[in-house]
Amino acid sequence: MKNLFDSELKVMEIIWEKEPVSAKEISLIAAENIGWNKNTTYTVIKKLEAKGFIKREEPGFICTSVCKREEIQRSEANSLVDKLFGGSKKALFSALIGDEKLSREEIAELKELIEKKL
Repeated sequence: MKNLFDSELKVMEIIWEKEPVSAKEISLIAAENIGWNKNTTYTVIKKLEAKGFIKREEPGFICTSVCKREEIQRSEANSLVDKLFGGSKKALFSALIGDEKLSREEIAELKELIEKKL
């Protein structure tokens, strides 16, 4: 799966929250929350459509996602692990928890997640 640029991810977040949503409404939300003008938002929408992340339908340029938020999160996380940690999830977890103290509950939750993968 292709990676998303930060600007594309911002628009995807709007779409996931509001879909189906018109391109006009996306541009209004982006203007209010991000400070973008309409042309910037429409350009990002076109890029997302060209990459196959969303589809637009008439009337009203109604946008819907083609992929789920969780798919993108997984893909982006794997890309981060590969890029910064040589593919090592262990190295990622070590960096994430570092010197931070975890509660017993957090440790138990992490153990449970890991055991489900065994």
